[in-house]
Amino acid sequence: MAAQTEKKEIVIIGGGIIGCTSAYFLSRHPAYDPSKHRITLLEASKIAGGASGKAGGLLALWAYPRNIVPLSYRLHAELAKEHGGESRWGYRRIHCGQLSAKGRTSQSKGALDSRPATGESVSLNKRDEKALGKVTAAGLPKDLDWFAPECVRSYHEMGDPDTTAQVHPYYFTTAMAELAKEKGVEIILGSVSHIDTSNGEGVRSVTYEDKASKESHTIPATEVIVAAGPWTSRVYPPAPISGMRAHSVTIRPSKPISAYSIFTEISLPPDVGRKDTFLTYKRPHSKTVTPEIYARPNNEAYACGEGDHLVPLPKTTEDVETDLDRCQDIIDYVSSVSDELRDGEVTVRQACYLPNVGASSGGPLIGPTGVKGLLLAAGHTCWGIQNGPGTGKLISEFVFDGKTKSASIGSLDPRRVL
Repeated sequence: MAAQTEKKEIVIIGGGIIGCTSAYFLSRHPAYDPSKHRITLLEASKIAGGASGKAGGLLALWAYPRNIVPLSYRLHAELAKEHGGESRWGYRRIHCGQLSAKGRTSQSKGALDSRPATGESVSLNKRDEKALGKVTAAGLPKDLDWFAPECVRSYHEMGDPDTTAQVHPYYFTTAMAELAKEKGVEIILGSVSHIDTSNGEGVRSVTYEDKASKESHTIPATEVIVAAGPWTSRVYPPAPISGMRAHSVTIRPSKPISAYSIFTEISLPPDVGRKDTFLTYKRPHSKTVTPEIYARPNNEAYACGEGDHLVPLPKTTEDVETDLDRCQDIIDYVSSVSDELRDGEVTVRQACYLPNVGASSGGPLIGPTGVKGLLLAAGHTCWGIQNGPGTGKLISEFVFDGKTKSASIGSLDPRRVL
């Protein structure tokens, strides 16, 4: 166990969910003493500027990897209870299911052209006996009433409120940063240019360029946690972490929708989508698409599509390029099966990069790298929000206890692939 009297200069690189939860749990570890331990979080652009602010926020006991999911799921509930997460970052228990549907040609503007829903565009489609019969035959829950009955082919529950929950990623990540700051963590906006390990005895310092002044600064370090998501290999090149771009939109439905997260499989009609007024053809689509749709509190729906590798990872989260056509595809897909989404108002179109581990063992990678004092916490793919608290807790144990106590994560050891 690390000596609690030992002075520590802890530097966290990355202001996403992993960096912020690491800062939170480090500043709340029983051995943390602000008079002896300094924690600095370095973020190149802004807190939660990437996927940590633009993801769906699904939490699930059936997520992966299994060795940290139960810990992290429990910590989410504890954090929400302690800090008012229900109101502060939208924590709530939900249902989750897999829905198969046949899409329709969109007949209303609303979401298709991003204009707010008017009184005339709000769906008045009631569920008559025939429609209810289709819903019952498909196994659709009665309160999941925001999918058109004639579109639904089947529904299978994946999780219930005992095993599934959600948060708003941006609000959760920024809250973790704020709570860490209250305990003495210093947050600096600056791009890391160098981690000094030149003496062969471990990390010595971190050099960064201040975002505002553009001046270069070097700060001492005894421990460095690289938690830069898809940018991790830019900071620490040996890390086998890459990025995949993902697009998403948020929609204000034409009426409130029930608390479900839905993984869809939609068979598209040949003429799905809007015909661009400047072109003589429609964008090509796959015959079957799989957008995910998450109902959020405050009458918001989040929808995301498949990833792509068409645009290389940019310098920072502020430089991410959003393809508006890909966002429109997502809008068209969900509009083809839901009147409430079709007739709603599109409020956000966005893109981010998800971190993937290039090693055959998969990820994430959490723990020591083999260089004394240098730890890795990255490669969480689409489950970064779910596994953020667990990762932060484990990182705090590595730093102050020398080993993990809350979970056995040998399979996630970065030294296996570095």
